[in-house]
Amino acid sequence: MDLQAEYDNRARVAGSAELLSRWQRDAAAYREAAVDAELNLAYGPGKRERLDLFRPAGGGDAPLVIFIHGGYWQSLDRSFGSHFAHGLVSRGIAVAMPSYDLAPAVPLNRIADQMRSATSWLFRRLRRRPLLMGHSAGGQLTALLMATDWRSLQPGLPQDLVPAGLPISGVFELEPLMPTTIAKALRLRPEDAKRLSPRWMKPPSFASHHLVTPGAGLHCVVGAAESGEFIRQSRDFATAWGGSFEALPGLNHFTVLDPLLDPGSAMVARAAAMATALAPG
Repeated sequence: MDLQAEYDNRARVAGSAELLSRWQRDAAAYREAAVDAELNLAYGPGKRERLDLFRPAGGGDAPLVIFIHGGYWQSLDRSFGSHFAHGLVSRGIAVAMPSYDLAPAVPLNRIADQMRSATSWLFRRLRRRPLLMGHSAGGQLTALLMATDWRSLQPGLPQDLVPAGLPISGVFELEPLMPTTIAKALRLRPEDAKRLSPRWMKPPSFASHHLVTPGAGLHCVVGAAESGEFIRQSRDFATAWGGSFEALPGLNHFTVLDPLLDPGSAMVARAAAMATALAPG
């Protein structure tokens, strides 16, 4: 199997550079037009430890989604994805989008810790348990946060701080990246790749039915036009953790996010229901 071809999405998808440029333009326009948004909120001391929070009009104590951007832990930031909050905000859900430092300047452990900091910061501020969503590398970070022992991490945090996740085109096994150019900047040793792969972690308990409706703990989404490896990873991870899985017809690694633009899409409806099912902290 040509793992480079399986995982190099920018080379695999024709026009990917144009798609990313469009994301950046549409995201800037969305931020400009957003009625109830708090931008560039600091969740930590670092320059990139910032997040944007988009609230529904009159949302007050709205359910919360945290959306973590992709880029193979090496590129992009929250400014590329603001417009993907539109569908959820239109349905009464608040959406937070954090940035994080990038490899090779920092290791993957540091990025995961930053996303934990952003999540705990939002919980202390809003007193809401979030639904975690993330695209590509953000899917791996979503799963890591679901598996986090929050109570031992910071006193006063509930163990079930992140009881539900909806990763999109996630990378849940890092070992297949090792022979590719994508992995060079990550500076991963084989043992690190396995340790940071959610696929091999003990699944968190989704039995807190007072927090989430039964079966709503994990739903993995991937585009049916993505590589066989991306489809396999999402399917296998959902199976390993007892979640659900779907491959969206005709969508590739980038267009798989398009349903988030439509308040009436099935993806937005599912995410809104999952977020709404979570009890306040």
